[in-house]
Amino acid sequence: MARNFELLFDSLGHFGRYQAWVYLAAAFQSISCGIHYLASVFLAVTPKFVCGILGNVSSVLIYNSSVSRIEDAWTLWTSTQSYMLVHLENGDVWELNQCSRSRRVDPLDFTYEYSGNKTNFTCTDGFIYDRTKWQSTIVTEWDLVCQREWLAKLTQPTFMLGVLLGAVIFGDIADRTGRRHVIWFTSTGQFLFGVAVAFTFDYYSFVIVRFLLAMVSSGYLVVVFVYVTEYVGIKYRTWASMHIHAFFAVGIMVVALVGYLADTWWVYQICLSLTTLPFVLCCWMLPETPFWLLTEGRYEEAQKVINIMARWNKVSTPCKISELCSLQGDLVSSTTSDNDHSSMKKHNILDLFRNWHIARRTITVWLVWFTGSLGYYVFSLSSVNLGGNEYLNLFLIGAVEIPAYVIACIGMDKLGRRNTLIPFLISSAVTCALLMLIPQDFRILNIIANMAGKFAIGVAFGLIYLYTAELYPTVVRSLAVGSGSMMCRVGSVVAPFCVYLSSVWIFMPQMIVGIVAFMGGLLTLMLPETLGKPLTNTWAEAIELGASRSNTTEKPPAVQSGRAPEKTEMLSPESYGNDP
Repeated sequence: MARNFELLFDSLGHFGRYQAWVYLAAAFQSISCGIHYLASVFLAVTPKFVCGILGNVSSVLIYNSSVSRIEDAWTLWTSTQSYMLVHLENGDVWELNQCSRSRRVDPLDFTYEYSGNKTNFTCTDGFIYDRTKWQSTIVTEWDLVCQREWLAKLTQPTFMLGVLLGAVIFGDIADRTGRRHVIWFTSTGQFLFGVAVAFTFDYYSFVIVRFLLAMVSSGYLVVVFVYVTEYVGIKYRTWASMHIHAFFAVGIMVVALVGYLADTWWVYQICLSLTTLPFVLCCWMLPETPFWLLTEGRYEEAQKVINIMARWNKVSTPCKISELCSLQGDLVSSTTSDNDHSSMKKHNILDLFRNWHIARRTITVWLVWFTGSLGYYVFSLSSVNLGGNEYLNLFLIGAVEIPAYVIACIGMDKLGRRNTLIPFLISSAVTCALLMLIPQDFRILNIIANMAGKFAIGVAFGLIYLYTAELYPTVVRSLAVGSGSMMCRVGSVVAPFCVYLSSVWIFMPQMIVGIVAFMGGLLTLMLPETLGKPLTNTWAEAIELGASRSNTTEKPPAVQSGRAPEKTEMLSPESYGNDP
């Protein structure tokens, strides 16, 4: 069915003025997805802090340096292992640590070193925070430090769980009710929930609203892939779908810019949510896709959309639905007998492990999906901890993705899927090793290496969707890509915990990403190249694709970058969910 519907683009144009307007409008909202996915890097910042005390401070001593206010002492307090010595106007002398405090008993003088008796207390009077850079974060708002530190670290993983759930729910709804309604609901939900986050009254309401925000953000990102793919013709489809990620990367850059300008967390959150308000105001103008209308038998509505496309694209004789359906009927009657048995059989996840060759292929593909998502978020979330200007670091991490997707598109068509994937997976592993060898004082080198790692993982992550679709036969293609997409989201849930392991060893996140990327690169060597080869329809053809890899000596003919999506157009929405 999908292949004959493609005749629409031969008549209307593969990427005319109408498609360009629809594409840019729909892709613009992907900026909001990038914003909310990475917003926590500045929402949950933990500044320097010590236990709070009651009373007026007359003097503060850190080693041999003395100031009159705690606010002036933060630049002197370079090690959290040391304490602040505070003298109060009532004569009390306190040693303030991060999670405890001690009052000196009958001190004779105000000196940093002390061997007398002390009385230890917990931080029952709250905490004092360094507000030099951030006036307020959710950590300072709700004292998410010491025994409550794990709550701050839980904000990003719970958001990613919402991402996973939202992709499943809204992907299914889009298939049932149409793409347009889901785009309306999720884009409006992103704005409303995004603003609502800023007005939450405690930590638990904050997490709940952010979870709902994650669901609608993920739902939009999944469905928008389907939406733009069904409006763009074969010749431009791969580039169009790939560069949805570029808009997501722009969202990361917006996070860096707004984080630099807003030092209060709720102002920061509102500003981020207002970024895509123009789309919310005009998203109701987006039409339903002709593909979905045709598959639902709503031919009159589909014809109206086609006529509008023809007017915008200046096509005098638009394609008629009646002619298209007549041609479709001929195709179905000629192919029904060949595919009868395959279409009737139900397939499940176990079919992806039906024999050793397919099982090895599935494990490799899943590992690459997992690695792509894990590396993507580890490099992104770690960028603010590299030293120097954390806002600039995050901005560059987002900017480097844009050329990565261009390289991915070119490499897929010129070198092949496998031959592009392997070197970039290996290079990301090598970059992780270099990050472990570069001294921490060499900040510029660390930032460049982190950008190189993000670039390499971005290329690998960008092409794995199409490669997966080409590695499996038609009967399980949607299932294969959908399962890979789920592994991608598992990686996004694991990534924040991986970043937190830097408190155990500073290079632990890079080591984990490097190991899985290197393993993925080696296992990918055993995958077949799919460039220039027709999509397989049966298991026998899929297995032969791998078996014939070593026997193929002829260079495959060049194909258009959109060729594979042409064949897999009617995959389920979940399958398009190659969101980071």
